[in-house]
Amino acid sequence: MKKLSVLVLLIISSIQFAPGQGLYGPGQVKDDGRFAASTKQLNQFFRRFNAEESQDGLTRYYAGDEEYHNRELREKYINLLFDNQTSSIPQNLKQEFATLVNSENYPQFLNFHRENWFAEVSTVFLYKGKREDITLYMRLQPEGLGYEWVIDKVSFDSFKNFFNKQEGKGKPFLHPLSHELGFMNLRKALQDSKEPEDYTPKDYKPDYLTIFLYEIKNGNIKFETVKGVKFHFFQIENWYFEVSQFNRPGFNTGWLISSLTKYQNEEEKEVILNYIYDQE
Repeated sequence: MKKLSVLVLLIISSIQFAPGQGLYGPGQVKDDGRFAASTKQLNQFFRRFNAEESQDGLTRYYAGDEEYHNRELREKYINLLFDNQTSSIPQNLKQEFATLVNSENYPQFLNFHRENWFAEVSTVFLYKGKREDITLYMRLQPEGLGYEWVIDKVSFDSFKNFFNKQEGKGKPFLHPLSHELGFMNLRKALQDSKEPEDYTPKDYKPDYLTIFLYEIKNGNIKFETVKGVKFHFFQIENWYFEVSQFNRPGFNTGWLISSLTKYQNEEEKEVILNYIYDQE
């Protein structure tokens, strides 16, 4: 119940103000055409967020360049990196976030090779002959002289529904004196029972990634296609935001911030992560 209450508060913090409120508040700048219309690649999102490319997108800035991490340029870019057409992010929350990351004394930047960001990939697989939606969570890890994407977690309803561990007084258990019987009652627990997971520790969580790989190796799961990709960021201290791709006419298009939430502590961060991972 406590986690649910925290999640409700976090969701409420992302509700948009009443219709008619302007998309651009004080200090915000509309894209008047000097900026490239679309943030076409995620790498470009990083560069724009950090002010590491010119307004026309043709020149990269590096440490030592006059415009590298320029605060005025960052302010313009960050305000243009939100989805201002469909996402329900309050204007004051955007402004608070933009002011924080671009502060003069403690600016915060995104780092492609740093932890605390990952990809959510919506896929379709054939599972035992039936098309099924499976979500893969990917992260970067160092490998040799570079980096590689790896599958970190899997969310699949068919796997979750396969485990039905009971709780409370009605849960079957192995008697505390089972050792005196040489644990012969394991036959009843593991062979006769349809829910052997009932006999696992309270903190047991099925490893869906291992099951996923096992089923692939057995030929029960076969890749079909990718339906969509979005990214989750926790690199800014006490803030979470989601980046999604928007394909539409106009300037406000490409890879943009589609969700923004401020959290107070690690417990609230864990609630957000569990929500993303579709865990209870």
